[in-house]
Amino acid sequence: MPPLLGANLAELTQWVLAQGQPAYRGQQLHQWIYEKGARSLSEITVFSKQWRDQVADVPIGRSTIHHRSVAPDDTVKYLLRLADGQIIETVGIPTEKRLTVCVSSQVGCPMACDFCATGKGGFTRNLARHEIVDQVLTVQEDFKRRVSHIVFMGMGEPLLNTVNVLGALEILNKDVGIGQRSMTLSTVGVRDRILDLAKHHLQITLAVSLHAPNQALREKLIPTAQRYPLEDLLAECREYVQLTGRRLTFEYVLLAGVNDLPQHANELASRLRGFQTHVNLIPYNPIHDADYQRPDSGRIQAFVAALKKQHIAVSVRYSRGLEANAACGQLRASK
Repeated sequence: MPPLLGANLAELTQWVLAQGQPAYRGQQLHQWIYEKGARSLSEITVFSKQWRDQVADVPIGRSTIHHRSVAPDDTVKYLLRLADGQIIETVGIPTEKRLTVCVSSQVGCPMACDFCATGKGGFTRNLARHEIVDQVLTVQEDFKRRVSHIVFMGMGEPLLNTVNVLGALEILNKDVGIGQRSMTLSTVGVRDRILDLAKHHLQITLAVSLHAPNQALREKLIPTAQRYPLEDLLAECREYVQLTGRRLTFEYVLLAGVNDLPQHANELASRLRGFQTHVNLIPYNPIHDADYQRPDSGRIQAFVAALKKQHIAVSVRYSRGLEANAACGQLRASK
């Protein structure tokens, strides 16, 4: 029996009808799963005890918190244990007006980015739809406030798990109630998958992790980039913007002395000129098993100035949760 979490109202109603229950039980089940956070059918007290006993073994599909750590900036990193014992990471990032969840889409990641803890940990499997949705519900329950924003920037490459990611996006939008314009999906780039995403006409923000202005350097930082030349990736990105009419974000992790020189900024600007984009610079967040350094503030601002001089929209994102190893590039299923 598949877990009930990740099913929409119509699917839940079909399920209760198949159990010989009246259709209105579907609405009750939907409310208890998505609003009340029920973790088992035995908790749903509006159902008769007799029926609860009959379906007691049907899983809702919630994870358990294996470990929880809090950074000084109140960012919380969760290690979540799944039904098969696998551990994934999720991060809750609060501000006064927002609660953002950094969601994982895979157990591990096959993209092997050299500066990323997740990529160095290897790949195990894709996450199912309910395992993605569960992360958001877990953070929402723990913080006791509504999640307002979701970023698919946790463990994994979302576009290698498209079916489950798209299914989770729909549930998070329509059933949990989070607007698509408050969702961001980050990808290193998988051939043809960006255009496949465009066909769904979503209102989410697409963020492409570029990290280098040329193919040679990109292959050193992202070994899997050998299979997808930068020119082809940028061509697909341009077509995505034309098809969707939505601005695309390019993420660029700044590594001291590696990709943060003025010539890198100028080369990046020349590649991005002429279509609707925004560059999000991310100063490197250190991990134990990679010998990279974060550039100093002068180098960062020089890079920003070089892009602005060539009329490239740019901002700098200083990641939250650094002290708890919960920042961008630091996620791995360990404490």
